Amino acid sequence: MSSWNSTALEIVYQVFGWTAFVSWSISFYPQVILNFRRKSVVGLNFDFVLLNLTKHSSYLIYNAVLYFSSAVQRQYREKYGVGQMIPVAANDVAFSIHAVILTAFALFQIVIYERGTQKISKISIGIVSAAWLSAAACVIIALPSHSWLWLISVFNSTIQVVMTVIKYVPQAVMNFRRKSTDGFSIGNILLDLCGGLANYAQMMVQSIDQGSWVNFYGNIGKLLLSLVSVFFDLVFICQHYLLYPGKKAGKCPKLDKESTEPLIKSSDHPESENVYDV
Repeated sequence: MSSWNSTALEIVYQVFGWTAFVSWSISFYPQVILNFRRKSVVGLNFDFVLLNLTKHSSYLIYNAVLYFSSAVQRQYREKYGVGQMIPVAANDVAFSIHAVILTAFALFQIVIYERGTQKISKISIGIVSAAWLSAAACVIIALPSHSWLWLISVFNSTIQVVMTVIKYVPQAVMNFRRKSTDGFSIGNILLDLCGGLANYAQMMVQSIDQGSWVNFYGNIGKLLLSLVSVFFDLVFICQHYLLYPGKKAGKCPKLDKESTEPLIKSSDHPESENVYDV
């Protein structure tokens, strides 16, 4: 069983890890609170939420299995070395559970609150369906040989990373087309950026203590997750503070008919693209 060489670095590792956990966990609340205060989800891209739920569910499967399963941990050490530490900490598991719950709640808000003319696109539904069908196929492939490490790596370095890359694009494009970030909480992005940087620092501290970079390439999903997240966080920050500061959204003439149909048609909620003031 591997252990820390430096108690001081172990403490720093824990500090960075729980800093990332707190930042990433709190980052879900500004958007949820904004939706609640406005009683509207206009301005929040629904594809972003659906893809995000798939992404965090995949990440939870990877973190929970690798952290709690001795069989998977044994396969990890057989592949990367007996003395290597498992690249998943308790804060990773806690964050994943919290993320799935809060993202599912945001999806619930989309159903109950005013959504204007926005809807979940068929493309996103197709992507999510393909992701889970692929996961099911991988489970069938892994069963005969008990290739559990390979299986959870599919959830981590494939499904989770692909969902992370894709999920930000609809919101970024929507902000560009509306020429506004109104309705999309920048607090979420600032906290997400803080969590991403703390996550990098945590991985670096572990690598320094162990004198090995296996922590990075042995958990490529976590590495790519932070890279992509930080990149898009900077894109959203530029949109909010530099490109469209303080701008309210107007109607977007470029939206096609399909993208302007409501998620759920109801006579009680007339279609509108106006964004409520907070």
